[in-house]
Amino acid sequence: MRSRQYGPDLTPPWKKQQPAPEVAADVDLVVEEVTTGFCGAVIRCEKTAQGPVVTLEDRFGKHRVFPMEPRGFLLEGRVVTLVRPSSAPAAKGPARTASGSIAVPGARARVARAGRIYVEGRHDAELVERVWGDDLRIEGVVVEYLEGVDDLPAIVRSFAPGPDARLGVLVDHLVPGSKESRIAAEVTGEHVLVVGHPYVDVWEAVKPSSVGIREWPRVPRGQDWKTGVCEALGWPSNTGAAWQRILSGVRSYKDLEPELLGRVEELIDFVTVPVG
Repeated sequence: MRSRQYGPDLTPPWKKQQPAPEVAADVDLVVEEVTTGFCGAVIRCEKTAQGPVVTLEDRFGKHRVFPMEPRGFLLEGRVVTLVRPSSAPAAKGPARTASGSIAVPGARARVARAGRIYVEGRHDAELVERVWGDDLRIEGVVVEYLEGVDDLPAIVRSFAPGPDARLGVLVDHLVPGSKESRIAAEVTGEHVLVVGHPYVDVWEAVKPSSVGIREWPRVPRGQDWKTGVCEALGWPSNTGAAWQRILSGVRSYKDLEPELLGRVEELIDFVTVPVG
């Protein structure tokens, strides 16, 4: 009797999931993410340690970042797999700000809102201005400098946040169990949002390639991080000059890590989107 040879996959052909067509995630392509139903235009896509991600902007200007997984999006009702566009130059689209938003030529700054964004650290504030400054002026959002997270409870009490005056706060290295996380939990409420990036210092939120280095050095615990970075890279031990060197390499959102981009955009949404 002739023996039958079976492959490892016994799934009937009609039950196998067919591969979805691949579509380049070109800027302004409108797609829907299959899990959340979030629909928006492609703002950018980039490579991360976890794989490629795409940022979508909906009709209200809200941004969301999604992994570019197989069969992860709908295009005109069809399931597709988004892939990074080729390096070939694309057709010229509308001018954009450094954050990737559509630029509004000649737009005047809006009268300041009651809501505010506080940013811990002078370098953090300068970086936010470099990338999101145009957007913030159009939205009428003022960014305040937070010298230290210890000052946050007093600032929140003095600010007296409410439905028309929401407060967003960006802090460094917000990790579970830290002093920063305990203070954030103390002040967070319906009209106060505290978020943080995972980096020891905002310097690390700038992509190493934009600074002209291979990677950010590891600094031994107990040593001043910025001083240790300068020593490891052979830079002069002047952290102010080092920061200006880093900041000069930031021309747009493409020079920043997604973990910071998402947090700043989340704060801008929080203080500008109307309640209810």
